[in-house]
Amino acid sequence: MLEIISVQNLPAINATLNAASAVLLSVGYWFIRRGEIKPHRLCMLGAFSISCLFLTSYLVYHYHVGSVSFTKEGWIRTIYFTILITHVVLAAVILPLALITLSNALKEKFDKHRKIARWTFPLWLYVSVTGIVVYWMLYQM
Repeated sequence: MLEIISVQNLPAINATLNAASAVLLSVGYWFIRRGEIKPHRLCMLGAFSISCLFLTSYLVYHYHVGSVSFTKEGWIRTIYFTILITHVVLAAVILPLALITLSNALKEKFDKHRKIARWTFPLWLYVSVTGIVVYWMLYQM
C-alpha cells in the first residue's frame, strides 16, 4: 500500500480528488435545483471533505518536492500560465468563500447561504476543473 501512495503519486491523486470534488459540486447543484436538500447537503459536505483532503495532499507533495517547472515552450506556455494564475488566485479565494457558505448552511442561515453560494459554486467548480487541467498540462502533456 505504501508504494501506491508515494509522494510521486500525489499529483495524480490530487487530480482525482479535484475531479471527485467537481462531480460532487455539480451533482449537489443539480439536487438543489430540484429542491432535494438532503442529497444536496451530502454532496456539498462530500465536496468540502474531498477538497480538504486535496489541500492536505497538495501541501504534503509541495513540502517534499517543492515547485515543479512547466518546460513547454511557445503558445502553450502562455495558456498554461493563464490557467495556472487564475487557478491559484481563485483557489486562495475559494477557501474562505467555501467556509462562509458552509457555515451559513450549517447555521441554517439559508438566505445568506444562497447569496454567497451563487459565487462560491462557480468559482469552486472552476478551481476544481482547472486543477485537473494544470495537472494534465504539467505532468501528462
